[in-house]
Amino acid sequence: MTAPTTLTAAPSLPTARGEVSAAVLGRLTAPAPAPTGPLTVRLPDDPYGDDLHLALYVLYELHYRGFDGVDERLEWDPELLRLRAALEERFLTALRDEIPQGGGAHQELAGLLAAPQDGKGSVSHHLLRKGELWQLRENAALRSLYHLKEADPHLWVVPRLRGRAKAGMVAVEYDEFGAGRAEEIHARLYADLLDDLGLSSAYGAHLDAAPAEMLAIVTMMSLFGLHRAHRGALVGHFAAVEVTSSPASARMADALRRCGAGRAAQRFYDEHVEADAVHEQLVRHEVVTGLLTDEPHLEDDIVFGIRATGLLEDRLTALLLGSWENGRSVLRSP
Repeated sequence: MTAPTTLTAAPSLPTARGEVSAAVLGRLTAPAPAPTGPLTVRLPDDPYGDDLHLALYVLYELHYRGFDGVDERLEWDPELLRLRAALEERFLTALRDEIPQGGGAHQELAGLLAAPQDGKGSVSHHLLRKGELWQLRENAALRSLYHLKEADPHLWVVPRLRGRAKAGMVAVEYDEFGAGRAEEIHARLYADLLDDLGLSSAYGAHLDAAPAEMLAIVTMMSLFGLHRAHRGALVGHFAAVEVTSSPASARMADALRRCGAGRAAQRFYDEHVEADAVHEQLVRHEVVTGLLTDEPHLEDDIVFGIRATGLLEDRLTALLLGSWENGRSVLRSP
């Protein structure tokens, strides 16, 4: 089976959402030769807002697939990197101000495993019990911002680990990338899910439709992954995702079956039920424990990554459930 070009082609640039994202897009589309002057712009007031996170998303995407028609050398443009650092600091400061300090990494993960079963405040529980197909399609479109590059942000951390932590991380990533089979790469399976639901599976196709709450989740992954200083936070984030993935994936697969989605849509989540149950054990006992053994001073960073993931997921969940309960779409565009 040959993967279609939609998975590898560079996406088009999105539409600006404010002064900062407009400045970034303007620099990326400036005529040759590439601009060399300073990029002066006022930082957004809202650290969780559309303008800041679209700008960050676009800047990070230069390190992934890039954009159609954008000079690849701009990945290392000093002015764009300077602006990115300022935006990152604004975002990180907001997260640190909201997230309590202290606690142990394994205790924090155990709390995720013991999550209440009533399903209140859970997107997967809502979709399983009473979700409609249009809500499943909206959720799929939003999550495509990550799942069409699934595991890519986490791969950045591998050279920054050693021993048990590195071996465990690579074992999980090997599965995420299809265990040597291109047709089994999880991003490929998610593209099949989108096709099955009648949505575009082109990389980046749903960026303009995604609200800031979704962008922030993906920019957090890239921020943690691209900085060696945040390797502990990246491991914490990854552990939080793997610990919660298997039961949520089971609910999502059943929700898709209940709403009459096709086998390809169901398969993506069915695959994650079994795979992530194994991954959860590897991440907890090899990656997290291995990192704490090698670098015990990173425990606070691991906890920060776990809690930051929960905070941003809670923000997105509140938006989704609040909108859906009132019959409203969460998408910025159809």
